[in-house]
Amino acid sequence: MTLDVEAVPASVRPAPTNGGGAPAAVDRIEHVVTEACARLTGVSAAKVLTEARRGFYPGIADSEVELALVMAARSYVEVDPNYSYVAARLLLDKLRTEALSFVSGAPETAGQSDMDDRYATYLAAYVGRGIDLGQLDPALAQFDLERLGKALHADRDEQFTFLGLQTLYDRYFLHSDEVRYELPQAFFMRVAMGLALNEDDREARAIEFYELLSSFDFMASTPTLFNSGTVRAQLSSCFLTTVGDDLHDIFHGISNNAMLSKYSGGLGNDWTPVRGLGSHIKGTNGKSQGVVPFLKIANDTAVAVNQGGKRKGAVCAYLETWHIDIEEFLDLRKNTGDERRRTHDMNTANWVPDLFMKRVEEQGTWTLFSPDEVPDLHDKYGTDFVEAYEKYEAEAEAGRIKVSKKMPAVDLWRRMLTMLFETGHPWITFKDPSNLRSPQQHNGVVHSSNLCTEITLNTSKDEVAVCNLGSVNLPQHVGPNGIDVERLRRTVRTAVRMLDNVIDVNFYTIPEARRANMRHRPVGLGLMGFQDALFKIRTPFASEGAVTFADESMELISYYAIEASMELAKERGAYESFEGSLWSQGVLPIDSLRLLADSRGGDLDMDRGETLDWDSLRERVKSTGMRNSNVMAIAPTATIANITGVSQSIEPVYRNLFVKSNMSGDFTVVNDYLVRDLKERGLWDEDMVSALKMHDGSLGDIDRVPDDLKALYATAFEVDPNWLVDAGSRRQKWIDQAQSLNLYMGAPSGKKLDALYRRAWRSGLKTTYYLRSQSATHVEKSTLKGTDGRLNAVASTPAAPVAAPAPSPAVSPAPVAEPVAPEPEDEFEIVDGQACSIEDPECEACQ
Repeated sequence: MTLDVEAVPASVRPAPTNGGGAPAAVDRIEHVVTEACARLTGVSAAKVLTEARRGFYPGIADSEVELALVMAARSYVEVDPNYSYVAARLLLDKLRTEALSFVSGAPETAGQSDMDDRYATYLAAYVGRGIDLGQLDPALAQFDLERLGKALHADRDEQFTFLGLQTLYDRYFLHSDEVRYELPQAFFMRVAMGLALNEDDREARAIEFYELLSSFDFMASTPTLFNSGTVRAQLSSCFLTTVGDDLHDIFHGISNNAMLSKYSGGLGNDWTPVRGLGSHIKGTNGKSQGVVPFLKIANDTAVAVNQGGKRKGAVCAYLETWHIDIEEFLDLRKNTGDERRRTHDMNTANWVPDLFMKRVEEQGTWTLFSPDEVPDLHDKYGTDFVEAYEKYEAEAEAGRIKVSKKMPAVDLWRRMLTMLFETGHPWITFKDPSNLRSPQQHNGVVHSSNLCTEITLNTSKDEVAVCNLGSVNLPQHVGPNGIDVERLRRTVRTAVRMLDNVIDVNFYTIPEARRANMRHRPVGLGLMGFQDALFKIRTPFASEGAVTFADESMELISYYAIEASMELAKERGAYESFEGSLWSQGVLPIDSLRLLADSRGGDLDMDRGETLDWDSLRERVKSTGMRNSNVMAIAPTATIANITGVSQSIEPVYRNLFVKSNMSGDFTVVNDYLVRDLKERGLWDEDMVSALKMHDGSLGDIDRVPDDLKALYATAFEVDPNWLVDAGSRRQKWIDQAQSLNLYMGAPSGKKLDALYRRAWRSGLKTTYYLRSQSATHVEKSTLKGTDGRLNAVASTPAAPVAAPAPSPAVSPAPVAEPVAPEPEDEFEIVDGQACSIEDPECEACQ
């Protein structure tokens, strides 16, 4: 493989070397491409060079040569997924030149083989330059940087896919005037050092944290990756607030939103206390315009303060189902009507009491109230809520409540489901299980979830709940024989320590957040790559085996996370509000199922099985305490899953071949597990690639593919969504918070949605997230070449609209419970772009 010297523009052809060999620039190009293809099967350096040469022209700049090489490699990703690693390594070479030259102050290049030695000296220079620029915390200079530099693993730079490294390049690596000076292993060490600032043996802990991050066994959430080790170390992921019912409190809440969003926080606002439309205003003797006009202001604030310019600001407003403004709230995302009463950029969610769901099932009535006349409903749940609500219903019937409305519960439920499909909002989340199973019910009330529906923490006027997130990369802990239990335990113990450290080193933008975080110290350890783990153990998503695996894996994570927090309490002390919590009574998340079941009169369709020694852990927690009021939550992990090259969170695979959009551009994504299987069976060829494009990444209608592979690689819209609910229910029994559970439905109808969301409620889920329907944009039929990864220069190619694929016959659906009440309209009109599209770049707002 030799690159024709004459094919290279004169501008990149320096004079021949003294030895008469090829020009140095040509040698370097060949070396870089050869090195990028090393140790990868199914790739060809000659193909990449030939393709790149098509983009060369006289006078081409070095930066354009680098870009041409990357584009050439990525154009073959659909042929073999390993070309994604080639493209990443070519981008890495560009980054090395950029970073090393900036840090050293002189032009410098380095190959991958040079980096074992170069990283050791680079780290100290990088830290010094970052401090001089006012970006890195000067405290990092107090570490033994020589020791830490020698601990960096240069070979781990080769783990990245193109999507992963491009995402880091565009949005995470530190830069000065768009010149990146942070290399990947320095990035991970910077995060680790920032989290180890308060440790006794800082270097040892920094190396321990670095090992976990750089190996991809665990990944901290985006705000932590953005800001750890910097001068503004706002590391927390989620903030939950309650908005009070007077003008000062309302605008104070909106101001808090702005300050929290500025430093990359995702927001959940509880708006239920704000009085409804038509209610009396004592101070002016007028009538309220309700909650909606203030939601419009909150919406526009989120747009204006876009998380420090790194990603779009994101907020979710929650309203309880009994609020008199609930019908207007349902319409907030509609594209018709009075624009002054629409919030097109704000997420919304219903906070649904169990009593409403029971009224729906009984075909009963439901009464709406203004919270200023029923102030205690906001803080009540379970049987206390039922008693208070029924008392207010009687008062409304007697005419002693001025603002109320009575309606059939099923009519409101139908409208909730219709709006959920038509606009993607409001999401459906459940108040009672979130409170009845909360470890902190002695110290307040959970009034809402967060932006992504996985956080369930108490909020009040004086406390803004904060959660600090990170995710175990599950497939890193799974082999052919199942879960590597000891490795998982080590990962979880270190991860919980890292998350607990976030609380102490964190930069708090408002005092209410600091107060809450210091008193309760909640963290949210989750997982990602669940689908990859299923591929590794050869288990279809739509199967009892997958539900069982969800149960087993979450039980292990739960056990080790609780154990880790308990051991931290032994070392550092229990959190301030521990006494009186469920933990202090020996009631663990698995035990709190009884509280929910009792509240529902035993009507809870949730598995209670357990396999580990929970009795001894209960006793240790009671006697020792917990360092953290809450320990687990499963976040969406949209961006950090891209970085580590695994499937998002607990999601089924979207498609086996598709173009993914995010803020860094459009990227060809191919299921490398599927490609390996098809190669082994002699089925991976150009015809198969064309067939996958034709069928939008689905195997269901490709006759050549065996049924066992169709079942294993069934895509999200081919998996009956009841399987997702069942797996979510098995996880939920182990989690002290909640999970971001997207539900997929290729052809939604009122009947299907009714059955699905009732099943979610009966199964004990605390929350649900997006309802995903098929969008009009799918894999381009002709070619994927040239459509992925902008590299700040390349535009994407639009794809043609196609019909939704039919479910594969190889996938068996879970049993569906028949609804008791009359179904909503049987079919919804399918209108393009109604529900959230999974390719939507803005779906990454939180993680």
